[in-house]
Amino acid sequence: MKSFCRCCLGLLLPPLLLALPACQRPEEPPQPADLLPKATIVQLVADLHVLEARVENSRLSGDSSRALYLANQKEIFWKNEVTDSAFQRSYRYYSIHGKDLDEIYGAAIDTLARRELRLAPAPAGTVPPPGAVR
Repeated sequence: MKSFCRCCLGLLLPPLLLALPACQRPEEPPQPADLLPKATIVQLVADLHVLEARVENSRLSGDSSRALYLANQKEIFWKNEVTDSAFQRSYRYYSIHGKDLDEIYGAAIDTLARRELRLAPAPAGTVPPPGAVR
């Protein structure tokens, strides 16, 4: 009987010991050295969503629309002095933290709504306030 228990224990113990580390809570990923501030990510996310809508409305073929998107994406990153890899690392870091990503997308939606209001035509017969830029 003892040899049977030892045999079973010998067969069951190694897989259990290998499975134990998988039960531990994963470590928090380290913050990237080139983490972009949330305000920069918000602007980039808003710009990239506008770009995506423009490309979708261009009615180009799949390859052409992808090439157009990638070319304009590079231009957006260049304009904001950001590398695509820094954006990807920062976005990945913020996406792990759900609350941060919610804040980023909430701010991006607000940014897009303000842009839409700024571009909307004024109702007929209204005078824009002094100093308003149209």
